[in-house]
Amino acid sequence: MQTVKIYTTGSCPYCIQAKQLLKERGVAVLDEIRVDLTPGERQKMTQITGRRTVPQIFIGTTHVGGCDDLMSLDERGGLMPLLAGAA
Repeated sequence: MQTVKIYTTGSCPYCIQAKQLLKERGVAVLDEIRVDLTPGERQKMTQITGRRTVPQIFIGTTHVGGCDDLMSLDERGGLMPLLAGAA
């Protein structure tokens, strides 16, 4: 299974929803980066993704986007192959 990195904050309901979906799809370990606790991480996230909102999700080296993007990917049947490294 691919490594999943997710930029989050502690109070973001979309972050919680995205993490729950990933857990339901078998992701046991997340590389979670809390942009509200670590100075400079939001700026780094913004430079990498071009977005300021959380969550921002990476599966392997693929930037999936935010929670809505993750859910859409799952609905289209693309999440599991990406997690498996096939996409």
